[in-house]
This record gives sequence, C-alpha cells and structure tokens, in this order.
Amino acid sequence: MFLDGRQTEMLGRVMTTLAEPHEERDIRVQLGGLMLDLLQAQFYASYVWDDSQQRFDSGVHLNMDSANLARYDTYYQFHDPITLTLQQHRSAVRVTDVMPQRELMRTEFFNDFLARDGLHWGVNLYAWSGPCNIGDMRIWRDRRRGDFTQDDLALLDLVRPALVAALRRSRSGGDASPRGDWHAEQLEARLSAREREVARLAATGCGDKEIARRLGISPTTVRTHIDNAYRKLGVNNRVALARCLHR
Repeated sequence: MFLDGRQTEMLGRVMTTLAEPHEERDIRVQLGGLMLDLLQAQFYASYVWDDSQQRFDSGVHLNMDSANLARYDTYYQFHDPITLTLQQHRSAVRVTDVMPQRELMRTEFFNDFLARDGLHWGVNLYAWSGPCNIGDMRIWRDRRRGDFTQDDLALLDLVRPALVAALRRSRSGGDASPRGDWHAEQLEARLSAREREVARLAATGCGDKEIARRLGISPTTVRTHIDNAYRKLGVNNRVALARCLHR
C-alpha cells in the first residue's frame, strides 16, 4: 500500500486525534470528518451496539438527513440485511463483501433508506474489544465515486487498533463499568438535574414511555437525556447505568 502526501497527513491527524483524551462520543464525531477526507468518501455514521436491547444506539452521523436517520433508529436497523453480518468481521469489510451490489439494490433497506441520502458503496469497521463491539464506523460513497479498494481496507485496519484503544480509554478499561473508583454521588454530579431524574428512573427498569409519563415530557426527550447520561457516565446500556448509579 502506497500513501501519497495527502493520505499521510490525514492518517497522522487521525492517529493524533485517537491519542488525545476525548469522551467516547466525541471520538466518534471527530473521527468521522477525518475518515471521510482520508478515504474520499461523503457519508459517515457511527453507532454503539447495545447488547441488552439488541440494537444499535448512540448514533452520530455526517452529511446524512436527521429524519432519515430517525427512521433507521426506529425501523430500518431492524430490517437491515447487511449490518449484522458486517458486524461479525474483526477487520474492515465492504458491503459488497457480504452482499452483491445488485442484490442490495433490490432491498427495501437500500431503496427506502440508503438511497434517500445517496449512499451507494459502503465500508464498515467495528471496534471489537474482546467479545464486545464498543463502536463502529460506517463510511459510504455515492455511486459515482466507485467501491472501496483493498488499499482503503488496509487504511481502515491501520486505524482500528488505535480506535479500539481510544474507545477503551474513554470507558476506563474497555468495559461498560463506571470510571475508576468514583462514587455514585461523584458520577451523578456530572449530570444535569433532569438527566439525574431520567437516569434514576431508567436504572430502576422504567421504559421510556413510563418515564415520560411520570415526568411530563416526551419519549424523545427521555431518550435524549438517557443518551446524555450514557455519554457522561461512560456507559452504553441500562444495566451498566444502574450499576453505575448504585455503585
């Protein structure tokens, strides 16, 4: 693999960003723009797999329509013919490596979700820390740019160990447990008053609709507060949230 001057500079910026201390969500956000430049792609999304709910959550994205992504969160991720297969790979993998492009283009997922924003050629990278997928990168080009090459995959695989290490550092050791020896009171102090209310109810097992009813807010607002609590406490599911708050 040969890197030209632009790629060398961009790869250096990627590695520098991953070496700096950032919160987990910020890592995935900052990395997105850099990876689009490095791979000359146009679209980026990143999620964290929530094993307790069997869904992708905590999404961030670049150059994609928010309303379309909302449909992904509620519907299309459960009618997605490629991503769960892609997630099984421990190295960078193209969409065309798991499904022929012509076959993908006949699916509802492609025509009613991907094509709405112009996504055509895709490549994914998953940050596996032992048995846990602690984050991913989903990078797409429009149909004019052409599919990703073996060199593109090699670039992503160069980034992968640094990405895993950065996400693990942001979680203090790579699991969903609370950071260091902090006590629950210290951790809760990082949350706003409303985030604490929502997080405490979520930690007792209340669903989003029940929390919304109790607090007189919308389920969407509940979800926003829970996502903020996850990010600030360094967890990614309700089991870990409960453990964190009752530490």
